[in-house]
This record gives sequence, structure tokens and C-alpha cells, in this order.
Amino acid sequence: MFRFRKKRQAPVSAAGHAQAAVGILDAYRMERPSPQHVLDLFQGEWSSAMPAGSALQTSPGHAALFEDARVTWAVAQAGGVAGKRILEIGPLEGGHSYMLEQAGAAEVVAVEANTRSFLKCLCVKEVLGMKAVRYLLGDGVAFMEHDAGGFDMVFASGVLYHLQDPMAFLRLLPRMAPRVLLWTHYFDAGILRNAPAIAHKFGPVERGVIDGFGYEFAEQSYKEALQWNGFCGGSAPTSRWLTRQSIIDYVRHLGYRRSDVAFEAPEHPNGPAFAVYAAMDSSS
Repeated sequence: MFRFRKKRQAPVSAAGHAQAAVGILDAYRMERPSPQHVLDLFQGEWSSAMPAGSALQTSPGHAALFEDARVTWAVAQAGGVAGKRILEIGPLEGGHSYMLEQAGAAEVVAVEANTRSFLKCLCVKEVLGMKAVRYLLGDGVAFMEHDAGGFDMVFASGVLYHLQDPMAFLRLLPRMAPRVLLWTHYFDAGILRNAPAIAHKFGPVERGVIDGFGYEFAEQSYKEALQWNGFCGGSAPTSRWLTRQSIIDYVRHLGYRRSDVAFEAPEHPNGPAFAVYAAMDSSS
């Protein structure tokens, strides 16, 4: 007859056991359930303020991404998104996803690589009752490389300047959708020369070639920003910022006949920025 012996465990001091028990019990919320408790899971890490009138608070939560004029503009440029399938790259905390759903999108597939941002998106989806949005955890470029496409629009706000290879991202856009919204910072040596608070983050302008198309960029370093738990930049210590003209010219090179520019902000405190809406059909 086989006899099973009780496995010996390493001794644990009474003090150590008590300390561990207190720590895990701190993770319980024993009040009446509240949507605010959900958002408080990431207290001190939020970039977005919740929708006006929701009475929900986020900390520090200063950006009005649930009432973002860039989304309203993109929807208008596209002639509306009612019944459309949208691919959103880098949803951050769900603000733009929410607005696209409110505008009538039939489906928003939102791909987020930052694990903490992904969890915040899930919290927001639950708290605000979003039904048309599906969040995926992973790399947006990897998704685009393997997905069949068939979307009506790619929405990528605050993404391009966080990538190590932004040209590879742009190159994949035509197979995903005939319409694109890009909001991004860009490199401009002349502007950044007069912005000492951020100029030190950039290397010199460099040149590259993709499929015979020449472009310009500069390497950017996140530096101390990487120390914040709410960091929402790229997945590496550095990224490449394309020049404004390189972005516009390459989008046209890819076959997007229409390209409208708005939200020009050359003096943005985080670096010059603008938005581009592009469409394969010049009338859409």
C-alpha cells in the first residue's frame, strides 16, 4: 500500500505570516459596490478625465479624451461612422473608443500593448457599459500584419511617435482600411531648438528609405517619463519621430488621395503636433 506523506513546508515566522496576511486583505473592498471603486484601482495613474456629467473621478485625469474634438472632426471628415467597423490602435484609457461607439460605430476593435492601459480600458468599458468595443492586448503592428483587414477606418491618435519603426506601421494602413485618422507629434529641428524643456530628448535628424521612398526622422528618448506607473508611451526606451512632411508625403505615396490636416500645434508643450485624415477616395 502506498502512503502519501504530507509535504514539508518552509517555516514562516509569525511576524512574516501576519505581514503577508495584512497585505492581501488590503486588496478587498468591503463597501457597497461602486463604479468609482473600479477607477480607484489605478488611482494616480490616469491620463483621462471621465465624461462630463458622469460624476466619476480619476487622478490625475486632466485630459478630456472622452470629449475630444479630434474624434468629432475625424467622424465628420468620414461622413459619419454609423454602422462602420473601426480599428483603433492604442486606445490608452478608452476615451476615443467611447466616442466612436457613441457616434454609432458598429464595432470598434481596439488594440493596446500597454498592460496597465489595457486593464484601464476594461475598467472603463465595464463602468460606462460599452457594447460595441472589443479590446485586445498586444502589439498593433503585429495585429495588422496578421489580420485580414476589412475595416472602414483605422483610428490612431497618439501612436505614431511612440513607435520604433513608424514607417512600418504606416505601410500596413492601406490593407487595413480606406480611411485613416492620425494624430501625432512630429520632429522639427527649428521648433524644438526653441523648446529647451524637451529638446534634450532628441538626436539629430536622420534619413531612411522604405520601398524606394526617402524620409526623415529623429530618435527620441523618454528619459525620466519611464519612472511613472501611468507611463503611456512606447514599448522601448526610445522611439522615432518622423518629420511632418515625411508623414504627409508617405500617406499620399501609399495611395490615400485625400489628406486633410487640422489641429496644427507647432508649440505643443510635448512637441509639435498635427492631425491627418486620409482617404483612398478623394470624396470620402
